[in-house]
Amino acid sequence: PDRPPGEDGGSGTGVGDETAEFGQLVSVAQGPRLGIGMDSCVIPLRHGGLSLVQTTDFFYPLVEDPYMMGRIACANVLSDLYAMGITECDNMLMLLSISQKMNEKERDQVMPLMMKGFRDAAEEAGTSVTGGQTVINPWIIVGGVASVVCQPNDFIMPDSAIPGDVLVLTKPLGTQVAVNAHQWLDIPEKWNKIKLVISREEVEQAYQEAMLNMATLNRTAAALMHKFNAHAATDVTGFGIIGHAQNLSQQQKNDVAFVIHNLPIISKMAAISKAGGNLFGLLQGTSSETSGGLLICLPREQAARFCAEMKSSRVGDGQQAWIIGIVEKGNRCARIIDKPRIIEVPYRGSVVSAQEGSNNNASPPEVQLT
Repeated sequence: PDRPPGEDGGSGTGVGDETAEFGQLVSVAQGPRLGIGMDSCVIPLRHGGLSLVQTTDFFYPLVEDPYMMGRIACANVLSDLYAMGITECDNMLMLLSISQKMNEKERDQVMPLMMKGFRDAAEEAGTSVTGGQTVINPWIIVGGVASVVCQPNDFIMPDSAIPGDVLVLTKPLGTQVAVNAHQWLDIPEKWNKIKLVISREEVEQAYQEAMLNMATLNRTAAALMHKFNAHAATDVTGFGIIGHAQNLSQQQKNDVAFVIHNLPIISKMAAISKAGGNLFGLLQGTSSETSGGLLICLPREQAARFCAEMKSSRVGDGQQAWIIGIVEKGNRCARIIDKPRIIEVPYRGSVVSAQEGSNNNASPPEVQLT
């Protein structure tokens, strides 16, 4: 994919994530307002106790398939709504930058596929794309805007975690490592660093798994947040798991700290990270994710059932979720323990199940759920 100079093919971070997470919740006369600082803005309207919830995000291509890139971009935009427990989107706009380096034939082949992927994902989410903006730029950029008008009970403000809650994650980590490893198949000096821990076939499988995860909507998790009384959530994208955990902890009304014990990671990506010399800080939680899962604070008695329903084909279409940590009393911070438990998440369809990959409701040592 065409990227800005100096980019190492890393996972797209989402401009909204990297530039806008520095705000806070503000109490206003009409009700709570969520401004710049979290996943979406929540703006109380003048009419009937309604609120406008809106988000925007865009980034550079990170996979070779333009159709899948469109789907990933749409899923990434919608995740900001899903992180607030919103399951319906009223409207989407598409933001698209066409590279001036592409010839007419390339544009005619690539851009319609990217647009179709975006629209198909929007349709899967029960919404539609009604407009947007297209420009010429040195690099391809794709993203969008998602908007919905809500009643107060349609969304969950991300500020009510309490000590005793547990942290649940709904997609495995490791997309940045998987995407880069796939690119390194054709770069001998980089491939030589990791070839002892993974085969070319496994790199292809991990890349396909990462694409599938990124293109999967977080809509089911958003619905289950209401059913199981979630107290707060965010999606995991450009700042990595620890960065987004820190952002979320700083929004809380109570004096809490998030402690992460378990890291569900796409199979073999932890080994690649180690072989590459702590590549991207995956095991430290700093590796960027694109269209990652939701990080949710749930009552401990509800968390195992949440994970079970996510995995249920009747409800969650087989998506997994993991209990990865706890909420304790603290000073609104987040950390990963010194030796977190790595949960190897196997590629779907893989005949070899990782030792702990099938344990979809793994608990940290301090939490014994029944």
